[in-house]
Amino acid sequence: MRRIFYALIAGAVVVAVGWWLAALPGHLSASLAGYTLETSAPVAILALVAVVLAVHGLLRLFGGVIHLPGRVSWWRARRRREGGDVAVGRALVALAAGEAGPSRREAERARRLLGDTPQTLLLAAEARRLAHQDAAAAEIYTAMSAREDTAFLGLRGLFRQAIAREDWEAAARLAERADAAHPGGTWLRGERYQVAVRLGRWRQALALAGPGAPVADLTAAAAEAEANPDAALKLAKRAFKANPDLAPAALAYARRLRAAGRERKAQSVIAQAWRAAPHPELAAFALEPLSGLARLHAAERLTGQSPGHPESAFLLARECLALGQTAAARRHLEAAREAGMAERRLWLLQADLEAEEKGDTDAGRLAQRDALRHAAEAGADPVWHCEACGAVVPKWVPACPACHAAGRIRWGGPAHPVLAAPEAETPA
Repeated sequence: MRRIFYALIAGAVVVAVGWWLAALPGHLSASLAGYTLETSAPVAILALVAVVLAVHGLLRLFGGVIHLPGRVSWWRARRRREGGDVAVGRALVALAAGEAGPSRREAERARRLLGDTPQTLLLAAEARRLAHQDAAAAEIYTAMSAREDTAFLGLRGLFRQAIAREDWEAAARLAERADAAHPGGTWLRGERYQVAVRLGRWRQALALAGPGAPVADLTAAAAEAEANPDAALKLAKRAFKANPDLAPAALAYARRLRAAGRERKAQSVIAQAWRAAPHPELAAFALEPLSGLARLHAAERLTGQSPGHPESAFLLARECLALGQTAAARRHLEAAREAGMAERRLWLLQADLEAEEKGDTDAGRLAQRDALRHAAEAGADPVWHCEACGAVVPKWVPACPACHAAGRIRWGGPAHPVLAAPEAETPA
């Protein structure tokens, strides 16, 4: 309805203008080269309008002819861009679907149509990588790393290839270059942390660790690897404060204190750690320089930090038996059993106690057999094992040699039987 109304108004205006022109008075006369043209004013005005429109049309036609090559180039470029965009979309879909052949064809088509843009280069490299053409992918990644606008993408691709072939040194170098190209990337920080853990660069891993990282484990490892005694002491102290329950952290701190001639402080650290979480290695360190009754008295002082713990009772039983105090050893063994210890080592010590106390008699042999039978049926002794994969290791290490998880080696019984982890390699 509105359009009809506007059309009626426009028609009325045209009629009014035509009526006005027709009613204009006047006469136009022109002479040129012996010819004379005479007409009325309305006709002259209409002729003038027609001439202007014709000239305008000719000028537009001439301009169109002049700009025709540019328009053709623009049209062709537009078609190429549209075709390239379609190829990029198809390449992305093929990559997501894991289709190596189609992704490579579409990526190369996009590269031909759009040129070597960051998008087409990355698609071409990823398509080659999906097709297991690692050398071709590395060549494209290397070319990308040399360009300012694609340096980070190229270095990231080369980094992933280095990780895949477990070339950790190359991965570390590429990660440093990538960090320089794009500083502060969250993904890159996490990857650099993992590489530092694999290479055993604990100071670097500690600097790159994010929230939730095993700070105590990393710091204790850094302290053990530090050559400077003062720096190592500071690191070990930091590790112990971060987690007093972690025996290796306490031992790292205590060893550095002992090396510095601060034996009393070292024993204080061990006592504090025993109060937090008794561990056989803590007792071994504390009693190492002692023998005889002095060793037993030191064990009594240490276990006094946690008197109700089965580990305390077991330690006293072992030390009493070593001095031939069989009655006291039996009392402490019973206390350990009552506190919940039912492991193989307790029954093996019980067998040693029976042999020491009763000798090679019928009663002694019978008591020993009974203790050994219990040992065979008892639960496994606590070991260092990985909480992530369950692998057993002979001694504490900051990262699991099997699954390479950092800060997951803990003391206790494994959740399930597993094969022993490979020995950790010392980084060159």
